[in-house]
Amino acid sequence: MVHGDGIGKEHHFSGEKLTTLLALYKYESFDQALAMMRGVYEVGGKGHSCGIYSFDPDHVHRLAMAAPVSRIMVRQPQSKANAGAFNNGMPMTSSLGCGTWGGNIISENVHLKHYMNTTWVSVPIKEDKPSDEELFGDFYDPALEGVVETITT
Repeated sequence: MVHGDGIGKEHHFSGEKLTTLLALYKYESFDQALAMMRGVYEVGGKGHSCGIYSFDPDHVHRLAMAAPVSRIMVRQPQSKANAGAFNNGMPMTSSLGCGTWGGNIISENVHLKHYMNTTWVSVPIKEDKPSDEELFGDFYDPALEGVVETITT
């Protein structure tokens, strides 16, 4: 373990490390921790994963909303849990998709279903379409139906 001395391309510990090295960063508030996480992901590693050792559901939720990753492990060892385990519900794999964040086509753990060819046979069914009011809720205003507004600068 090393103490992170900064975040950015010039700070090598803030980038991806393909070795048994863990960079630790201290923070004063959870907001600061989220800002630091965003900075680290700007250096590299978007899409892959992150972890949080917290029992605070708000912190877990805020991380999930902010982190540009395909998997977040809560109170689990990253290197083992990301690849799937019997106790976390992730499909077991040795290949992790990082989604468009990381330049991949999928954001799932690549497993057997991804190696199987699937043929979809589609026949017409009764339309199952929500109304505009159901889709937009409080933002839906029927008085605006058909109204087009043009803004010029």
